[in-house]
Amino acid sequence: MTTGIADLKARLSHYLRSVRRGEQAVVLDRDTPVALIVPYSPSGSGLTIRQPRVGAPRPGAVALPPPLGLTRDVVDLLIAERQTDR
Repeated sequence: MTTGIADLKARLSHYLRSVRRGEQAVVLDRDTPVALIVPYSPSGSGLTIRQPRVGAPRPGAVALPPPLGLTRDVVDLLIAERQTDR
């Protein structure tokens, strides 16, 4: 089922009852999905840890990509971006 944020706020108990029954609720912000409400599972079944494939390189042995070759400092760009958002 899908719902908008305003409807979710107005009828939260209704949606939580549905989720308790096993349904999922997609929350929309102006027709854009922003959240998924799923039933709680204490077993943590959403994460599966598996062994690496045979022959896969160790994480430390994977080569890094080449530098980007930027002419400006990335930190300066980040600071400038954060200053304009205030």
